Amino acid sequence: MPAPRPAQIAEAPERSTLPAGRNLLFLREEELRIAQDLLFFGYRDFTAGADAILAELGMGRAHHRVLHFVGRRPGITVGDLLGILSITKQSLGRVLQPMVEDGYVTQTPGRNDRRQRLLTLTEKGAALERRLFERQRETVMQAYREAGPVAVEGFRRVMRGLMGDQARAACDTLEGHVASAGGAR
Repeated sequence: MPAPRPAQIAEAPERSTLPAGRNLLFLREEELRIAQDLLFFGYRDFTAGADAILAELGMGRAHHRVLHFVGRRPGITVGDLLGILSITKQSLGRVLQPMVEDGYVTQTPGRNDRRQRLLTLTEKGAALERRLFERQRETVMQAYREAGPVAVEGFRRVMRGLMGDQARAACDTLEGHVASAGGAR
């Protein structure tokens, strides 16, 4: 019987029980390409349900990101949101202004600096964000259940490893904000 190819090893169920780093086959180019395939296909299917909901409203993924991060940090400044999204003020304006006009997001002046604009979801915005979250929550819950807690922790480590310093810092801020607000929403 021929030796298994790296892709076959990746699909073997017992591989998922090995501690990280024990089997270095994942460092081969083909394994890295498989990881890239998984990221592309996983993201496509993860976003598909939310994309359909957004399309019905004439919105896209940029709108979803605004809803998500403003929902995670009510009162976030436009500057902080620009940093998280890593986009220009002009790009954010093209997405944000219609969301304000359509009643999904409110902008209020900063408490200490009146030039700041603080963003918060309206009831309508929070309801849409919740609907999108619930659609994607099911996908993540199913994947987490199938993978198990050790794999979930490994996934989190891999995802954080894929992030640059700025994204990791933003994630830490979001996690700290949720913890200080008394847990998940």
